[in-house]
Amino acid sequence: MLHILLTNDDGVASPGLMALRQALAPLGRVSVVAPDRNRSAIARGITIHSSLTVEEVEMADGSPAIATDGTPVDCVRLATLGIVGEVPDVIVSGANLGLNLGDDVTYSGTVAAALEGVLLGRPAIAVSQDALGGGGGPAMEYDFRAVAGFVARLVPLLVQERFPRHVLMNVNAPGIPAERVAGARVTRLGRRIYHDKLELEHQEGARRRYRIYGDGHTHPGEAGTDLVAVDEGVISLTPLHFDLTDLDGMSAVERWEVGSLLLPEAAPLG
Repeated sequence: MLHILLTNDDGVASPGLMALRQALAPLGRVSVVAPDRNRSAIARGITIHSSLTVEEVEMADGSPAIATDGTPVDCVRLATLGIVGEVPDVIVSGANLGLNLGDDVTYSGTVAAALEGVLLGRPAIAVSQDALGGGGGPAMEYDFRAVAGFVARLVPLLVQERFPRHVLMNVNAPGIPAERVAGARVTRLGRRIYHDKLELEHQEGARRRYRIYGDGHTHPGEAGTDLVAVDEGVISLTPLHFDLTDLDGMSAVERWEVGSLLLPEAAPLG
């Protein structure tokens, strides 16, 4: 029986968190540690300048959970350092209310929590679900049935097959009813094209308020990407790792003889 840590970035009251808890319950013990409020797009933020408050709460179905004023990464750290007893065998983050595709994985608190799991040597999955009709947010309607069942069958595979511990699985499901989901596909990250603009909302003296995000996005439609898979009604499964070292770049920079860029020592006085 597995010990699964379930967390998210939408907050402990999110219906996506509840959907995964119920789907994962047959696999073993599910410990829920989640933010006490929405912490979307906080990426790998952590709390270092204050203490963390935790509170035992009940989810909508009466099951226990721990809510904290920390970030998604804080939630994983709390759990692996002992707040839920034995260290979890696997980390599941989500299901996020809205997709985390392409470039967005670098902003995502959902993905960040899963990344913290793999950095601590645990298999980890980030799970995101598009709203019915597209979009995201708590006011939208979601159908988690397909993605919740998919993740419940994926978790034992990650553990049994000894999947590389430095790799997390990023799962994204299309915003269509479960019976219309056309399967699942292994993908690579695509490239989003953002159409944000700078919009002045309010000005009072020297103080101004601007809006810069949220004006939609497109993508080039490259075959094999997570963006295309979801557009085609397929669950996207993207293995991610975060060794950001570029080996080709290292070779190029080594030709610069970087040691010669150091300033010479100052000449002795006198």
